[in-house]
Amino acid sequence: MTTQHIAIIGVGLAGVTCARTLRQAGHNVTLFEKSRGLGGRMSTRASAFGSFDHGAQYFTVRDPRFELAIGTAPGVCKPWSANAVRVLDPNGRVIEAGLPGGERHWVATPGMNGLVKAWAAPLLEDGNVQLQTRVTQIMADPMKKNGWQLQTETEDDGQHIFAGFDKVILAIPAAQALALLNTSGLSALGKPLNDVQVDPCWTLMLAYPQAVQPGLITLGPQWNAARSTHHRIAWMARESSKPGRERIERWTVQASAPWSAEHVNDAPERIKGKLIKAFAEITGIRATPAHAEVHRWLYAKTAQPLGQSHIWAKEQGIGLCGDWCLGHRAEDAFVSGLELALAVLKKR
Repeated sequence: MTTQHIAIIGVGLAGVTCARTLRQAGHNVTLFEKSRGLGGRMSTRASAFGSFDHGAQYFTVRDPRFELAIGTAPGVCKPWSANAVRVLDPNGRVIEAGLPGGERHWVATPGMNGLVKAWAAPLLEDGNVQLQTRVTQIMADPMKKNGWQLQTETEDDGQHIFAGFDKVILAIPAAQALALLNTSGLSALGKPLNDVQVDPCWTLMLAYPQAVQPGLITLGPQWNAARSTHHRIAWMARESSKPGRERIERWTVQASAPWSAEHVNDAPERIKGKLIKAFAEITGIRATPAHAEVHRWLYAKTAQPLGQSHIWAKEQGIGLCGDWCLGHRAEDAFVSGLELALAVLKKR
């Protein structure tokens, strides 16, 4: 086997799954990520009161390959009962309780990014992870036949070119991948992405340290997670109920897709006030939080997937993967990244 140098843009679950599979097969892999840390939407936000899983809240396991892969990081993933997850009407009344299909909810510890971090550890040890580095263009490498180079920029406006790649993998949201391909003169590869639709999501993070007092364990409802039909809020979870988390009462609140889309460009302070009000209406928690912040995910939940696990243009040596290829579940990201890696490794 000839060792190849492969660039992967994006260090979420799909990108890291693809990278670790290619590395295990003996290839040299370099990852690029515009953010400060690993995880993508499997991210965890730190605060003075504890962490928040402000992206993916949990995952389920259906594909046996995903189950086997999780087993390579023993002790990282743990079941989360979430008190069976309620479904609430706009006034907070329970409409339904129970897990659809009896599936278990799993979380990574100490935060949802724990699984991605565990899988990426060998890649980090190799020194081949470039964080806070945005790829702005994919270009032919004049020094390498059929090779590629990447033009990048960092937060301090520094520009750099990384060269010598045999293949390039885009493991980023479909809209970002499409824009990068168009900028790079590779628009033909991006045509299938035009029909992919991914909804935005505003996420609210709240902390109530006053709840950790003798005789007072939690505020508000006795459930730990719920889906809501309130027009502003789709999901709420008590972060402190998840295994391996800090005890301080913390909630992650995710806005509905229609409301997020309608208010996608609103000021964060305005969003925070509206979501806190809706949260109080649903849960009855009207205490002032000691910590409140919001995060906007422009590309959060796939509404219209690609309909196939990945795109692999073998002749050009360019591939695309992500949960948006198959759906919106964390496992979809894993399957997409794995199957693209297997396609890259396929001899014929």
